[in-house]
Amino acid sequence: MPDLTLKDRVSRALTAHAAPAMGLDPAGVAVVAVADGIASVRLSGACAACPASVPTILAGLEAELRRHVPEVEFLEAVP
Repeated sequence: MPDLTLKDRVSRALTAHAAPAMGLDPAGVAVVAVADGIASVRLSGACAACPASVPTILAGLEAELRRHVPEVEFLEAVP
């Protein structure tokens, strides 16, 4: 099996660990890019449409993601 890219590792960690830990549908979190310690994700679903919930979701996902991919320092939502 070839080595996974950082983006692949982030995607796997989000779908296998972070999203389920937050009670989110893993399909609702798509990794757009990973560079310079920042993972950019696109959220979809009901929670993504609520501006008040996005910071809470990102904080939870970021904390769980850091446990599995320590190279990621920050998680940001992109449109």
